[in-house]
Amino acid sequence: MPRSMKNDNFIDKSFTVMADLILKLMPGVSSDQKKAFAYYRDGMAAQGDGEYAEALDNYKEALALEEGEEDRSYILYNMGLIYQSNGEIDKALEHYQQALELNPRLCSALNNIAVLLHHRGEASLEAGDEEAAEALFDEAAQYWIRAIRIAPNNYIEAQNWLKITGRANLEVY
Repeated sequence: MPRSMKNDNFIDKSFTVMADLILKLMPGVSSDQKKAFAYYRDGMAAQGDGEYAEALDNYKEALALEEGEEDRSYILYNMGLIYQSNGEIDKALEHYQQALELNPRLCSALNNIAVLLHHRGEASLEAGDEEAAEALFDEAAQYWIRAIRIAPNNYIEAQNWLKITGRANLEVY
């Protein structure tokens, strides 16, 4: 039984029923697209419940069926979130990069890559490798700059860090 059918939350059940009804009534939506949406929805529900293995299984099924690049980018992004939560940083970065290849304006993926690179920079700095740290910080800065250019009112802490470290003169307003 799909996860969405197991949920005891009235609001979640109502959303699921409405989403299924809308999907059934939409003309021009293929059977595979409908299945992909169902897997994606179940993946999000499992992810919300902390059931990451189940969520990944659903996302993989959705990815195999989904044809739309933007929708695929969000599936890959959510997979990246799970890998990041599990401490699998290389896999997370790989999935965020794949999401960006499909949707270069996905700010949250740009931000998450920057955060992970910045964290690696901090670790390199603590290990005494200043050259590696500076390279990672510079790379993080480039991702934050891209995100800020797309969404200038977001990522205020990143904007402050960029200004304080002299890595960017952002005139986004």
